[in-house]
Amino acid sequence: MGGKNSSLWQWPLDSPGRIARFQCSGHVALSHLTILPTVLRDADGLAASLEALKLSPQWGGELQGFSGEAKPVLLQVCLVGGERLGWIRQGDGSLALVADLQRLSRAQIAQELLGLITRRYAAEMALRQVTGLCPGAQVVVAS
Repeated sequence: MGGKNSSLWQWPLDSPGRIARFQCSGHVALSHLTILPTVLRDADGLAASLEALKLSPQWGGELQGFSGEAKPVLLQVCLVGGERLGWIRQGDGSLALVADLQRLSRAQIAQELLGLITRRYAAEMALRQVTGLCPGAQVVVAS
């Protein structure tokens, strides 16, 4: 799978709008966990968004990769098929998505789900901003 100085691209990252790439330098990649940067920054807002989507977020823990490799995460959810999504805090303060994209890509709903999470997060953050500008206002997102 990975020879010296070879690259391993994982779907859907091999599309024209590449987001990330794995480099294998003289060793075999042992994990399928991928870290993807996102524009998400507020972990509490993300957790509220996940709850609104009935995904039952859990704080902390680890995501398990191939061959027992584990990645500590700030927040995670377990999907219906047993796949897990997690988020870690990046150096710039953003939250990066951590997932086994190879397994997740087998589920047809993966891209749709990530879109739902992102849209719900945007709505949640907008509501929080409005609530901050108008104390006492009662604002809710219709499900």
